[in-house]
Amino acid sequence: MPSHTFTVNGEKVTVDVEDDVRVLWVLRDLLGVTGPKYGCGINVCKACTSHINGKAFNPCSVPVGALSESDEITTIEGLAKGEELHPMQQAWIDNDVAQCGYCQPGQIMAAIDLVKRCSAEGRSIDDDALDEIRNICRCGTYNRIREAIKAGADNM
Repeated sequence: MPSHTFTVNGEKVTVDVEDDVRVLWVLRDLLGVTGPKYGCGINVCKACTSHINGKAFNPCSVPVGALSESDEITTIEGLAKGEELHPMQQAWIDNDVAQCGYCQPGQIMAAIDLVKRCSAEGRSIDDDALDEIRNICRCGTYNRIREAIKAGADNM
């Protein structure tokens, strides 16, 4: 069985798994990293959104064989610095965003990516920018999500 080495939340890991196994299953089933959620498995709902090399990606749609040893994956578990939450995580709490909470890790990871991209491009976090996020929330907390993203962006 092939061996794959990469970094997850700052820790170098090696897994023995077939090349076509999706990264989401490697994270959840083999490594016990359960923040990225399984929603659709076809890169539509985006509940599994995480970061690879600092950019948002959906591990449900990427086979582990596509990763290299230099790749760094960050999940919701890798955001906080000890007891100090990432500003976007804190904004989620301050704005009472979550209802069921299932999609929230992916929402937060997508929001951080959006803020970084907008900042790099000299754009503000306005309604047009917020419309770029395609993560689905079945509870419909989109208004609170949008307010939390704006608040989190102010502190990033």
